[in-house]
Amino acid sequence: MINMTLYKRELKGSVKLLVIFAAVITLYVSIIISMYDPAMMVMLDGFAEAMPEIMAAVGMSAGATSLLGFMISYLYGFILLIFPMLFCILRGNGLIAKYIDRGSMVSLVAAPVKRRTIAFTQMTVLTSGIWILVIYSTVLEVVCAEICFPGELNVSKLFSLNAGLLCLHLLIGGICFLASCVFSDTRYSVGFGAGVPALMYVLQMLANVGGNADAAKYFTFFTLYNPDGIISGDNSAVVGAAILLVGGVALYVIGISVFSKKDMHI
Repeated sequence: MINMTLYKRELKGSVKLLVIFAAVITLYVSIIISMYDPAMMVMLDGFAEAMPEIMAAVGMSAGATSLLGFMISYLYGFILLIFPMLFCILRGNGLIAKYIDRGSMVSLVAAPVKRRTIAFTQMTVLTSGIWILVIYSTVLEVVCAEICFPGELNVSKLFSLNAGLLCLHLLIGGICFLASCVFSDTRYSVGFGAGVPALMYVLQMLANVGGNADAAKYFTFFTLYNPDGIISGDNSAVVGAAILLVGGVALYVIGISVFSKKDMHI
């Protein structure tokens, strides 16, 4: 199902983006984890109390009692959601729609390789990038935590937390991949592939603020990723992560099917 020549070439094309986002994630993760000390926590909690709506909007909350809880408060509401999502948006468009828009897809479909194989290979390139970013983030968090606060981090719960994060980003990648397969014009591919996840995140921000906007949580898939529920063993949080994974797989399957039957006029 995978064309290794195409896979290696496209994965090489992902390296620059992966390095950029890995560097940004490294910066934020290392700084946030190093800030886990009583004095700094008091200062951050003060920000949360002074600007509750703004801090809540990006998933940041006060009162963390453990290192993992602190990481959830300040990493899993914005940093580890936004940057992998940006990778999905940028890379997802470049794997299918960009080729068609430039007219260079002809060089791929003219080769003795089935369209389904091309689409599956491109999908694998995207999901490989997502896996790399999530695994890198996990390793980085463990290393930083052990350097700064040996023995403080519950590693098994972190693995569960990031497994759920992986499911979320696989779904986002599925949206971007499907958009790339459906639309031949990169403007529409990026518009849909970026617009849907961005809208969902805005709705999640509104839901985080609470009050009259709390109902927004029923209209965004980000609600299905519940970090606090995952580390506490809440079954509904596990089910939510499973739904994200199933939804992502379904989107990839639909995208491959659409591309296989697509009339590209080339």
